Amino acid sequence: MSLKNSITGIVAVGGGGSLGATLAPKQSGQVLKKPYPNYKIIVLNDDVNTFKHVAECLQKYIPGMTSDRAWELTHQVHNEGQAIVWVGPLEQAELYHQQLSRAGLTMAPLEKA
Repeated sequence: MSLKNSITGIVAVGGGGSLGATLAPKQSGQVLKKPYPNYKIIVLNDDVNTFKHVAECLQKYIPGMTSDRAWELTHQVHNEGQAIVWVGPLEQAELYHQQLSRAGLTMAPLEKA
């Protein structure tokens, strides 16, 4: 079968539409949704910051952070050497990470959650 015959056969099957549209594969209509990864903000223990300063920074820069939760996380940083203080989308994680770092907290690099 020549190229001309094969193209003609395809066009005839496709109902006479344009060649480009006729040769395009059909899409299944199925949309694959892949969520963006979350990132975690980790505060590290150090010998510089006071408990009060760490707790206040967490409350100031992490939305929705309560005083009680900030103190729990501050104790976790002290006792375990680190604490995950927030998990969420990269853009927000970068902002909160930068704000905590500028406030003097010792921060681990952002990690995928």
